Amino acid sequence: MTSFKQESLTLYSVLKRAIDIIGSLAGLILLSPLFIFIGILIKIEDPSGPIFFYQTRVGKNERLFRMYKLRSMYTNAEDKLKDLLDKNEISGAMFKMRDDPRVTKVGRLIRKTSIDELPQLINVLRGEMSLVGPRPPLTREVAEYTNYEKKRLSVTPGCTGLWQVSGRNNLSFKEMVELDITYISKRCIWFDIKIIFRTMKAMLGSQDAF
Repeated sequence: MTSFKQESLTLYSVLKRAIDIIGSLAGLILLSPLFIFIGILIKIEDPSGPIFFYQTRVGKNERLFRMYKLRSMYTNAEDKLKDLLDKNEISGAMFKMRDDPRVTKVGRLIRKTSIDELPQLINVLRGEMSLVGPRPPLTREVAEYTNYEKKRLSVTPGCTGLWQVSGRNNLSFKEMVELDITYISKRCIWFDIKIIFRTMKAMLGSQDAF
């Protein structure tokens, strides 16, 4: 039984990687005009900063990597974070604030539609992320993790996952962890495809994104 389960996970990993490569390549090609258009809007509103930016995130087995995004905040956002920590709207090792003053006008739009996350297709192509999996946390968040919460880091992180399509920022950190661990225990190709389609549907509404 153990051998069969291991073979199933190996086949799943191969198929998942193939879908990641095809999906990320197709996405980057098809979305390149959108990146250019959003990039122009970002530069018009805040010309001093870059169009893209990266954060150091924690991936599978606690390996660090650079995760890419379209910039949705003003250039001094990290410097202002320490003054906003007491306004955190998510319990646990995570920071979220609905009316974050560090977010630009363009940033609010691309966050609401999750467009700011699309450059992570580069991370998927490089194998640092997958299309589906637990969201990769920041190093300061992992520093507060319990051993149980670190189970989220046992698989390749994803652009979307069970948490994002189950309530996203309306859920607590504890609920997010439980959803991620549920995903890890149930993961299979059809489950991934189902989450991808649910993500597309959620992006059209995006009422939980901020």
